[in-house]
Amino acid sequence: MKTVAAVKIGSLKDPDEKTRGRVDIIDLPEQEVGDEDVKIKIAYCSICGSDPHLVEGVFGWNPPFGLGHEVSGIIIELGPNATKKGLQVGDRVAGNFIKFCGTCYYCLNGQEQFCENLHDYNRPGMSESVVWHESQVWKVPDEVPLEEACLLEPVAIAVRTVDKTNIKVGQRVAISGGGPIGLLTLQMFKKFGATSLTLIEPIEDRRNLAIEFGAEHVIDPTEEDVVKKAKKITEGRGFDVVIEASGSPKAAMAAADIAARGGTVLYTAMFPVDYEMPLNLYEKCYFQELTISGIFVAPYAFPRALQMLPKLNLRPFTQKIFPLDRGVDAFDAHMSGKYPKVLIKCND
Repeated sequence: MKTVAAVKIGSLKDPDEKTRGRVDIIDLPEQEVGDEDVKIKIAYCSICGSDPHLVEGVFGWNPPFGLGHEVSGIIIELGPNATKKGLQVGDRVAGNFIKFCGTCYYCLNGQEQFCENLHDYNRPGMSESVVWHESQVWKVPDEVPLEEACLLEPVAIAVRTVDKTNIKVGQRVAISGGGPIGLLTLQMFKKFGATSLTLIEPIEDRRNLAIEFGAEHVIDPTEEDVVKKAKKITEGRGFDVVIEASGSPKAAMAAADIAARGGTVLYTAMFPVDYEMPLNLYEKCYFQELTISGIFVAPYAFPRALQMLPKLNLRPFTQKIFPLDRGVDAFDAHMSGKYPKVLIKCND
């Protein structure tokens, strides 16, 4: 089974070829279909910002290992007991790459994101097919094309982001980072009644997309003082909700600096594993009473994310597509930063 895989650990940005990470197309054995499993012929798998971090070795996995988790496709086989959702062969589906075990302390405590068996069912999506448990699989609405349906997982992250902020209608919101998560989250907040909705992003095309998606303001951090501009937008008070979705250590502190008193700052990106952010606890947590947290994965969000798929503008994220055989080129395009999203078409 053809699969895009990490075959050498290291940064894909490393200028030294000897130490640079590498992806390639390799053959992996197909997974067996268990009694409650669903086999999916993959149509599309989009590259997530976390995929290069996996190549860097962030989870300590030994190469080669398959990549990809944002998938859509067609069901081609069902286990005999995969009957609880009414799924059928031929259904167009997308899903959650994580199978929560349902039996550990955290799963039974309403904290599936901390499932103690989280990696037991790791199955790569940049493949010709994938076998998932039926609990991971969702039939997509008829009006959503498969190239957009593969964005169900990042849309679920946007849903959980809104959940975790406990936002109220009319609160001021800023998002740092105009990648797919930042731009999808911006659309979600717009529908939730956010005001002074602002994107902080150095790439002009992504700022323009933010305006298309309903942003009221955009800030270029390479040309403008982010804190001063934020104060001007919010009449000196700061933003009630700040989402840091860039993953850039250069932007990390600014997220807390532009938050209003009593505001929420949420770090949704995957930062470098060794980055530690200095934080003045007196100012940020005592005096301003900020709530500072993050996002790992998106438990409990997929049913609602599925409802939102037809209501979001997903087309701008589906314009750069490579066939599976050119998976390496797809990663090069992703690393160039030229495109809001890069998809891999795994089957015709």
